[in-house]
Amino acid sequence: MAGISRPRYREIEVGSAAARVTTLINIARALGLELMLIPKAITPAVDTLLKPHDDDDDLPAFVVSLESDDHD
Repeated sequence: MAGISRPRYREIEVGSAAARVTTLINIARALGLELMLIPKAITPAVDTLLKPHDDDDDLPAFVVSLESDDHD
């Protein structure tokens, strides 16, 4: 379904071979998934969203830290 052979898929799966991004997209789509690239700067927010959370946990996914700019 992904357009690659089973041996090639197995090599990618176990990490003994690298795959092109287009191959990974095809594998994901064959599995009913969508591959998404996100900026590294927002990975903490995505990680937080993917973690199980308690109903009492009402914290923001991430906090932007602004450095003070004293330009007087």
